[in-house]
Amino acid sequence: MEPKPARVRIVDAAHELMLSIGLARTTTKEIARAAGCSEAALYKYFPSKEELFVTVLKERLPGLGGLLAGLVAGEGTVEGNLTEVARQAALFYEQTFPMAASLYAEPQLKRRHEERMRELGTGPHMPIQEFDGYLRAERRAGRLRADADTYAAASLLLGACAQRAFAYDALPGGTPPQPPEEFAAALVRTLLAGIS
Repeated sequence: MEPKPARVRIVDAAHELMLSIGLARTTTKEIARAAGCSEAALYKYFPSKEELFVTVLKERLPGLGGLLAGLVAGEGTVEGNLTEVARQAALFYEQTFPMAASLYAEPQLKRRHEERMRELGTGPHMPIQEFDGYLRAERRAGRLRADADTYAAASLLLGACAQRAFAYDALPGGTPPQPPEEFAAALVRTLLAGIS
């Protein structure tokens, strides 16, 4: 069996370390060691740990960004589209919460991380903005109430998914009372009662 390319090994190692010890404690030296390469080789592919983190989010976690980018107003049902967003978001935040939570223990590192995310044109606000854009398009298409606050709706849905990851991570076993599919369907039914 042929060994995995260095870039793949680096992303795999970063994903595992970020999940197990958090983003704040994961160093490029540890990632390189786990990937079986030098730190110089890691920097050949990824100029910073933040860019590696963004790559892990895009390539190793549930595809929330791609799903949001692919939503088209008028296609499918609003309920079906929102349920899939909620399901993917619940899965995405389940995996990102353990990674990013460690940043909050180190304010200086968190500030540096946020600055780098801004430079890269990304951050946790992006899914809300993208989802809001889709909801505004559905409102213009007449599939949501004309007075629906789409930004609030996007924030409520994605915020509930993030809160689910936060709330249940602290419990023994970290298991939410509902699987992502049931949670997503119930959340969307409740949200749509107010905006459709």
